[in-house]
Amino acid sequence: MDWEGRFLLFLQDNVRNPVLDKIMQFITSLGDAGLIAIGACMVLLCIRSYRRAGAAASLSLILDFAVVNLVLKNLFARVRPYEALEGLELITRRPSDFSFPSGHAGACFAVASAMFLCLPRKAGIPAVALAALISFSRLYVGVHYPTDVLGGMVIGCVTGWAAWMLVKRKQKT
Repeated sequence: MDWEGRFLLFLQDNVRNPVLDKIMQFITSLGDAGLIAIGACMVLLCIRSYRRAGAAASLSLILDFAVVNLVLKNLFARVRPYEALEGLELITRRPSDFSFPSGHAGACFAVASAMFLCLPRKAGIPAVALAALISFSRLYVGVHYPTDVLGGMVIGCVTGWAAWMLVKRKQKT
């Protein structure tokens, strides 16, 4: 077993507990179907002074979805850890797609990184912290390997930066 499997089993055997299980199940559900990411984009787009941030976050989310869900998940077709690791128990509903990269981490970091770049730090830092918490929850509940989450985080940050640059460039013209 590699380090990723050992880490997930360590979380299961040494960190999981009934109270934290409920908390992490709730936190992971915030990222289901891009719920929190789409909601953040909609709120930003509805507030006049935050529309530029909303445009960057929305574009980032679209780019991230295309890269993660339409291309990379199907290209790598990585089996979920609860299917590959003997003894790892899933404590959330079964995802229907492949494991690498994490869509939850990608979507959350796509929006959070755009917010971090476009908004005051008092809004950007909590967005990044929530994205990190949702990403960690994917490991905790047993649906992703650490490199799945890391890959999603990197792709989300890159799409957030790219969207910010495009929106910034469009604003100058």
